[in-house]
Amino acid sequence: MDQTVAGLMRDADTGDRAAADRLFTMLYADLHRLAERQLSRNSGQLTLGATTLLHEAYISMADREGAAYPDRAHFMAYASRAMRGLVIDYVRSRRAQKRGGEFHITGIDTSTPAGGDEATEQLDALGEALEGLAELDPPLAQLVDLHFFCGFGFAEIAAMRGVSERTVLREWRKARVLLRSTLRD
Repeated sequence: MDQTVAGLMRDADTGDRAAADRLFTMLYADLHRLAERQLSRNSGQLTLGATTLLHEAYISMADREGAAYPDRAHFMAYASRAMRGLVIDYVRSRRAQKRGGEFHITGIDTSTPAGGDEATEQLDALGEALEGLAELDPPLAQLVDLHFFCGFGFAEIAAMRGVSERTVLREWRKARVLLRSTLRD
């Protein structure tokens, strides 16, 4: 199956829209699981569905010029970043609405749970920290996306990357240290 995925990725990279659509269809179950995982990390604070998030991410990815996915790991990490960005944008939009960014006749917003501001700030900080990590060391940022957001185990990531599990664990520790130091600043 991965060989077929690799072929579809190559074709999609050359601009073959039909290959991109087949790739999306082939990986739909994995991508839906990824969307559910993205949403579950926000403890039910979002009124956004996994299917909606997945389709919005697909539209965002399909519209990007020059995006290349040399293998499944890169594709899933890119999809994870796209979904994470959409979730952060959605949370920011909801926060702006809560702060009076939209006029509402009713005065009570029942869709936003109390204490959501702290979670929103943490999500923003994590997004910024991951963007900083991506600038500093893109493979480490991809590892965080694959493990933390996509839910892949270290053995799966090692197989995707063609390295030992021990190497992936060492990189994971390094990524955690860098993220912690960034989040403390």
